[in-house]
Amino acid sequence: MSAAFYRRKKNKIYTRRRILVVIILILLAVFLNADRVRRLFYPLPYYDLTLKYAQAYNQDPYLLSAMMKVESGFRPGAVSVRGARGLMQIMPGTGRSVADQLGFTDFNIDQLFIPEININIGACYLAGLEDEFNGNVTLMLAAYNGGIGNVTEWLADGHINEIDNIPFPETRHYIKKVLRYHKIYSLLYKGEKT
Repeated sequence: MSAAFYRRKKNKIYTRRRILVVIILILLAVFLNADRVRRLFYPLPYYDLTLKYAQAYNQDPYLLSAMMKVESGFRPGAVSVRGARGLMQIMPGTGRSVADQLGFTDFNIDQLFIPEININIGACYLAGLEDEFNGNVTLMLAAYNGGIGNVTEWLADGHINEIDNIPFPETRHYIKKVLRYHKIYSLLYKGEKT
């Protein structure tokens, strides 16, 4: 075997060790800054507005943020295939109804793309659902996603005693996702952003 062969072999070993050291350093940096890294993946856009309306309607700002993450990915211009609009994916009829309740004059559904209006209406609507379902977050989220009428019917039929019994797969998935993000946001930001 030639000297060149041993140099190449030595260089490969040296390169592998360098790569391993870099990977270890990256993992260490991530571990030591885990909250910062997690916050990159779980940001709180529009948090000042979220907190403002969460406090106005006695709602959990982390729940509202989790809903926005699931509903629109924090995109104020989002529109669903069913026509729901904005950060909290509010249906036009719901938007008009809540806007009337709030005393908005000259409301039009395009205003649901304005973050402040959307969050205000969404938080107010959620507060109404809280009253309707005695603070049961699962039922509130089920109604937000699947409709109040459906949830009332499911309750009457005895279909809802746990999330997995909700008849709409989309609603089950939605509730689980929102609750998971709510837990993450609460753990990452509780005590820091309130």
